[in-house]
Amino acid sequence: MKPETWLFSGGILFFLPVAFVYGLLTQWDEWVGFIALLLTGGLAVLIGTYLFITARRIDSRPEDDLRADITEGAGEQGFFPPFSWWPLYLAGAGAIAFAGVAVGWWLWIIGMAFTVPIIVGWVFEHYAGEHAH
Repeated sequence: MKPETWLFSGGILFFLPVAFVYGLLTQWDEWVGFIALLLTGGLAVLIGTYLFITARRIDSRPEDDLRADITEGAGEQGFFPPFSWWPLYLAGAGAIAFAGVAVGWWLWIIGMAFTVPIIVGWVFEHYAGEHAH
């Protein structure tokens, strides 16, 4: 996981200088862009640190070895869920909730009343019914 770690951690080397250049070019009159760039660099470091810690805990992958054969990556790669309708329902409920921010708080509350149970249903989809583990 070293390439991923360096890719994300290296974001601070880009976003921190760009934030200060942005601040200088706007003559420090517009703070939102400066802070957004600083936070983006912080997010890159956060993800890079997570990947670094994870890479230390797991064995090296075939992708990490330059001389690895393609067959070393064969086998089960993980659990991937079967066809599900929950993302479609969540998209509709999320659209209602986000529209509620623009239209009025009453619509946002209705959207959230649909969104929360749908998220719970999607998370627990594989604990009941046909695809239960």
